Amino acid sequence: MTGLVACSLVGARTSINGLGRTADAREPGPENQGAVMPTTATAAPPTTALTGPERDVLYAIGCGLTDAEIATALAVPEHAVAGHLGRILATLGLRDRAAAIVHAFDCGLVTPGHGPRGQVAGPVPRTTVRRPTAPVPEPWLRICVLGPLRAWRAGQPVDLGPVRQQAVLAALALCPDRAVSRHELLDGVWGMEPPPGNVVPVYIYRLRKILHTGDRPDWVIRRDQCGYRLVGGAVEVDVARMEELVTAAGAAERACDLAEAVRACSRALDLFRGEPLAGLPGPLAELERLRLTERRITLVQRKAGWQLRLGRNADAIAELSALAAAQPLNEPVAALLMRALHRSGRQAEALAVFDRTRRRLGDDLGVLPSEMLRQTHRTVLRGDRGA
Repeated sequence: MTGLVACSLVGARTSINGLGRTADAREPGPENQGAVMPTTATAAPPTTALTGPERDVLYAIGCGLTDAEIATALAVPEHAVAGHLGRILATLGLRDRAAAIVHAFDCGLVTPGHGPRGQVAGPVPRTTVRRPTAPVPEPWLRICVLGPLRAWRAGQPVDLGPVRQQAVLAALALCPDRAVSRHELLDGVWGMEPPPGNVVPVYIYRLRKILHTGDRPDWVIRRDQCGYRLVGGAVEVDVARMEELVTAAGAAERACDLAEAVRACSRALDLFRGEPLAGLPGPLAELERLRLTERRITLVQRKAGWQLRLGRNADAIAELSALAAAQPLNEPVAALLMRALHRSGRQAEALAVFDRTRRRLGDDLGVLPSEMLRQTHRTVLRGDRGA
């Protein structure tokens, strides 16, 4: 990576982290509306219609960063950046990325010469960013299982070794509140084909060396009379963070703040980086793959339901369409997509979803649509958009 790009990412991360407040403070008012550039994007809604992460992405796009650079700066998957951009264009009624760049300047979100592309080194000036008074310390070890297993030690990626060894670490990461015995690891990682010899302590020893800190190689993984466990406080697992965000989304819903519920749920979904525990062997990995995949489907459905209640039909349609394509036999997803399309006045497309799902259910499973899906079909046929 060149020095210029590296400095750009530093500036982008600093600017984007403070964007939520800065963007709100820089919405065009009567005193600066006459200074914007003439463009077709000037009639678009203000950026207050966007979520916090979407404003972050719009700012970065306005600064000229690529999707890969934005993903690095915001610490999110690259596909999540593309998803945010699609929702930005739909919400603001913009045609393409170029129009989004112009809109970022028109609304005052980006000032010429002050983005990361305009700086060779150093962060964005203090006058444009409000920084937290005390930085939150990074955990020593980060483990991500919502995708291929990955780990970072003090911010640096770690080579976790062979797949069975990775599966042992994944088992510990998925049981953060208790010790995992040697027999549980053998059953969960090897199943009915136990390995020759006493390999669990060997893998634990190797993982301790890989994840060591200073002269304390067993600091991250400890053993007690019940088995092995990861040391609390030193390790952050993305599943735990995801569940925290889901809890926050539920609390926001109970407080009747559906916009905040959608934001929290979006952040939880952004933690997924593909198939959970992709490529890892063993019964435990297989069961967790299924559980976490279902968890993601449920979160997309909850988020879409909240978006529909907020009138954000286009956002719901975009995410449900992708999920329905990946889960063609999932009737609740198909029903929710039909409702979203119907509420947007796209009755023919809603009926097409029903026909497509009905055919797949018959061809693949030999069953008819459930009563729930048939009821949604009747609602669309009646033209009752309020249902």
